[in-house]
Amino acid sequence: QVQLVESGGGLVQPGGSLRLSCAASGSRFSSYTMGWYRQAPGKQRELVATISSGGNTNYAESVKNRFTISRDNAKNTVALQLNSLKPEDTAVYYCNAHRLLFDSWGQGTQVTVSS
Repeated sequence: QVQLVESGGGLVQPGGSLRLSCAASGSRFSSYTMGWYRQAPGKQRELVATISSGGNTNYAESVKNRFTISRDNAKNTVALQLNSLKPEDTAVYYCNAHRLLFDSWGQGTQVTVSS
């Protein structure tokens, strides 16, 4: 099993940047596909980005060329760099660990983009 704790959310103006981090505890972190998802008020949770155990990345169209996902297997962490933020990026961002039939979620961190 793996437990996840997110950090780094906050309030930022449009066009600004934030860096979200997710710390994982437990074994075999490097074998998990790690991902970031988000959920805005009144909307379903949606995929933002994933990074496989081999380092392959996948992004939602809405965040391509603005967000970057990365992982550090030595530190058991995954990060999401958010640049050129827009008001529509406002949501609770969740870290996810996935392997085979297993999924683990963090508690979420709020990102608010507003002037």
